[in-house]
Order: sequence, then C-alpha cells, then structure tokens
Amino acid sequence: MSEARAAEKDHSSPPLECAALQRALRECYRRMRDELQREIACRHLNRKLAECLVSTFCPDEAEAVRSLCSSAGTALKRSLCRNAQLSLSVCLESYQEAN
Repeated sequence: MSEARAAEKDHSSPPLECAALQRALRECYRRMRDELQREIACRHLNRKLAECLVSTFCPDEAEAVRSLCSSAGTALKRSLCRNAQLSLSVCLESYQEAN
C-alpha cells in the first residue's frame, strides 16, 4: 500500500471533494425523523456521497466499472465487467479497518 493510501486511512473525515455532500446528507438525516421519509428524501445524497467516496479512493477501478458495466454486451465484456467489479471491491476493502 502506498504511503498516500496509508495516510488517507488514518482520517476519519471524508476527503475534501466529498465533505459538502456529507454535510448535506447529515442535514437531510437531521431534518427527516421518520425512517421511511428519510430513506426517500435522502436517497440521492446518500448515493452521491457513496459515488464521491468510491471515485476518490479508487478512481481507476470505479471508472473501469462505469465503462465496462454500463450496458449489456458480449460475454467478453461481461467477464471484463466482473473483473472490474472484483478489482473495485479489493480496492475498497483495502480502506476498511480491520475488525
């Protein structure tokens, strides 16, 4: 693991690129007390924050998934999509704290 990745793992706050989305999501959760309303009202912010975090920490892998898995295709493309998804999973797992 690179030194940059190791340093990023130590931060408990989101990367600067995603901080505004996190604040907006927290505010949405604060305003919506009912769980069902919260899920509906905050869904788009939750998704955008997740996309931001994934793209920030694993940009190459995320882009590979976006390009290879965006539409149906040949058996080769489906295989490449699965490999890209696996690579993204491995990358994201490298950022998770050990239990």
